Amino acid sequence: MENHGNNFAKVIFITGGTKSGKSEFAEYLGRKLPKITYIALSESRPDDLNWQKKILQHRKRRPKNWALIETNNLVNVLKKDKGPILIDSIGGFIMESIYKNDEEWENQIHLLLNLLKNRIKTTLIVGEQVGWSLVSEYEIGNKYIERLGDLQKRITRISEENWLTINGRAIKLDKISIEIPF
Repeated sequence: MENHGNNFAKVIFITGGTKSGKSEFAEYLGRKLPKITYIALSESRPDDLNWQKKILQHRKRRPKNWALIETNNLVNVLKKDKGPILIDSIGGFIMESIYKNDEEWENQIHLLLNLLKNRIKTTLIVGEQVGWSLVSEYEIGNKYIERLGDLQKRITRISEENWLTINGRAIKLDKISIEIPF
């Protein structure tokens, strides 16, 4: 476990619903790390004014001294960046690979998890909870929900800390939960 004079773990996973505080909590933890790089994973939506407003809020909240990488290719960034990172959010990784068939998707997940497990510096990962009650009427929406749920279970298994944010509160899942056997 990495230690820079604090108690932070190698992989820290923060998940929650929309407007739950997950990004803010990840940023709070990230402020305690030296020279962090913020990796913003999202698709470009120049015509979506609400999305642009949300991106602007995230930018304003981040400390000015943080490095920023806006990308849709998380794997490529993980291969190159060796310092502490904050990934916001893992749903962008799903969208990057949404049209891959199941075998290609499994290979992509395997590569991602290996890169995360082999990192030396702290990795903060933000993930969204979308499957609590949402059922999409579209096949692609259900594929996204299924892949996100599966990937987030796998990230949880390799994380040394797992947090759930809800209503602006953070709950450390490792302290109050047990892993479901598989």
